[in-house]
Amino acid sequence: MTSVAEAGAPSVETLRIALIGCGEVGTIFGRALIARGVAGVVAYDKLMGDPVRSGALRERASAAGIALRESASAVVADADLVISAVTASETRAAVDSVAPALRRGAFVLDVNSASPRVKAACGDAIARAGGRYVEAAVMTSVPPYGIQVPMLLGGPAATALLPTLATLGFAAKVASERFGVASAIKMSRSVMIKGLEALVIESYVTARRYGVEDAVIASLAETFPGIDWERNGDYFFSRVIQHGQRRAEEMREAAATVREAGLEPLMTAAIAERQQWLADLARTGTFATAGDTAWRAQADRIAADVKAASAARVGPDRPGASAVTAIHARREDAR
Repeated sequence: MTSVAEAGAPSVETLRIALIGCGEVGTIFGRALIARGVAGVVAYDKLMGDPVRSGALRERASAAGIALRESASAVVADADLVISAVTASETRAAVDSVAPALRRGAFVLDVNSASPRVKAACGDAIARAGGRYVEAAVMTSVPPYGIQVPMLLGGPAATALLPTLATLGFAAKVASERFGVASAIKMSRSVMIKGLEALVIESYVTARRYGVEDAVIASLAETFPGIDWERNGDYFFSRVIQHGQRRAEEMREAAATVREAGLEPLMTAAIAERQQWLADLARTGTFATAGDTAWRAQADRIAADVKAASAARVGPDRPGASAVTAIHARREDAR
């Protein structure tokens, strides 16, 4: 029997779709695809085995109508289209987990933020397994756009997959038939966008500590009148606090991309560190009781933690140690 994946562009009603990763992006895509009327959407996420976080994951999937499976191989066995939506550091591992059970001719759409070299290696792995790998560079934040988020495709199978994605509601276009081009565009852009986030946070927290934030924002607005610096402050702080870990991993991939281009990623590596720093603060509770999400309130919470760390000067495991103290101590130990 000829599978949908082998038969060319299928009708939506016959499409069987598998998600590897059921986080924010996977859930958004899954919900939209179900609403589109596909034959089914199943998902696997490695957090299903986490006793602390699996409950929320299962509730989120159930609310979206996504059926969970207990392994990556079980998810992809009958899938015509596999969408990999994991963190940047898990990009290759996700491909390796699905390749052995992949249906011949099935498409693998990889929406993760990884370097061109990683995407090319993933493409080779899927090709050896008999599948068709398409790299996808998601060019802006997914939540405001949902499934219609602008997306660049790359690889020999990108043109073949494009009509199906268009039918499903994706806003995708082919950047290149070579692996790595779409990712190079994405990673180069990320250096600027995530770098701006890191700069705004570092600048605004510092300005707030000195009580000069209004003057700084007024000066920025005069120099760059097309940017709403106040509103973007709120947005940048909230996104990094919520997704700092994912952003830090993406920037490590961006640093790898810069390095692959022959440059030392001095700025990009620093951006990754600042993103990771915010992610660590969020994880250790700095923002746990935050009711006000305006950037000034968040900057005050950060400044209070930094001030406590400076004043206490105690070990990370002793009473009185702040989140920043613990974070710095862990990094010193790692060195």
